[in-house]
Amino acid sequence: MRATDLSELAAFDAVARHKSFRRAGEERGVTASAISHAVSNLEARVGIRLLNRTTRSVSLTDAGAMLLSRLSPAFGDIGSAMDGLNQFRNTPFGKVRINAPTSIAPFVLGPILGDLMRANPNLELEVVTTDRLVDIVEDGFDAGIRLGESLREGMTAVRIRPRLRLAVVGSPNYFDVAPEPKTPADLRAHRCFQNLYPSGVRYPWYFEKEGRSMEFQPTGLFSSDDHDLLVQAALSGMGLAYVWEDRAEAHIRDGRLIRCLDEWSPPEDWLYLYYPTRKYISAGLRAVIETMRA
Repeated sequence: MRATDLSELAAFDAVARHKSFRRAGEERGVTASAISHAVSNLEARVGIRLLNRTTRSVSLTDAGAMLLSRLSPAFGDIGSAMDGLNQFRNTPFGKVRINAPTSIAPFVLGPILGDLMRANPNLELEVVTTDRLVDIVEDGFDAGIRLGESLREGMTAVRIRPRLRLAVVGSPNYFDVAPEPKTPADLRAHRCFQNLYPSGVRYPWYFEKEGRSMEFQPTGLFSSDDHDLLVQAALSGMGLAYVWEDRAEAHIRDGRLIRCLDEWSPPEDWLYLYYPTRKYISAGLRAVIETMRA
């Protein structure tokens, strides 16, 4: 097989997995037009249409689906063979792509990046952050980071550090005109910002103490899925925010925010690094796992 044949097959494989020429190009490090040209060359050479294309979507033909079903294991074997060369190196070599939530990525990955890169100088780590739930297989990631409640079946999950907490915070100016709440029930008398999932669904503030649990659903006039923006809103003195503790820590330390209901704020569920159970674990991904493991 010629190198050009393999390159065209790899381009087709990427488009078929992502259902997108643009995302396939991003994965392969080339332009979408280069990917399209490679796939067109492949179709012309085999004399069969492999992909259905419209201005808005890409889908597999029956022939394309059959080819992908045979190619995927083959490319997996090639990847495993290439990764097997790492046993002859001092440190892993290659790229590891990780998806992580924007709201917590700095606190999860920031503390370990230096040690990870120093110990693995030949490892290329690519981190893409979004608070939207993604399909790491479809989007071409080796692994993702999520709370345990968000994990799907068919994934292997490894518990990682740190264990995060949420905090209720307000500014001194706010508490000059409103008493500090002593129990979650007191929040009904306060202006409280609403928290959103990226989907737009509002979620309640959760509290727990000595076996008692409570939920509070704010009805304030401001809502956001961005914890940094919620912190800024709290700093304005216009209400209370429910945010990741680490997002507010610096402002609590310098007195610009006051934390309340601390004894009612339990640690969140553990965070997990997860990856497809049937996926071959590369030496690079294994190094990431061992560095992050709790």
